[in-house]
Amino acid sequence: MKQILVAEQDMQVVGEAENAREAIRLIRQTACDAVVLDITLPDVSGLDVLSRLKSERPTLPVLIMSIHDEEPYALRVLKAGASGYLMKDSLPEELIKAIRKIASGGKYISPSLAERLALELASPEKSPHEKLSDREFQILCLIASGKSLKEIGEALCISDKTVSSYRSRILEKMKMSTNADLTRYALEQHLV
Repeated sequence: MKQILVAEQDMQVVGEAENAREAIRLIRQTACDAVVLDITLPDVSGLDVLSRLKSERPTLPVLIMSIHDEEPYALRVLKAGASGYLMKDSLPEELIKAIRKIASGGKYISPSLAERLALELASPEKSPHEKLSDREFQILCLIASGKSLKEIGEALCISDKTVSSYRSRILEKMKMSTNADLTRYALEQHLV
């Protein structure tokens, strides 16, 4: 990605980070016009990083890149404050176009996502996972990935009891009764 960006005369890469902690530190210390952030980071979720960045620098444009399908993630990250969402397998020209768009104050979504959003506006019924808060959605994905409540608690720095409470709310909101139901749903919806 860096090679793609430095080839553009009007773009410059001012820093790179390997994890969330490093990214937040770098963004605090470095002047930049936009941030490209992976949603899947080794230490915490890109959604958590986005939330922190938006609280500290609300006007900083953030483009989220992901290997995950647009449908379940793009709307969620845009609502969380991202300026755009782009699949990692997009063409280099799309990446450049997206960065230019968000750096100039706009929002970027792919034409296919724009079409899906237009269809969704015509049919406002939400999928069960869209009713979840960001934390509930994150825990749903972790449960569906096979993580135990204890592992989820350790990863998110919350107690097992808190994870269990979130799990109960998720099951209730989604009208399901077991982790197997959640896992099946997440797999069918390509959330994991």
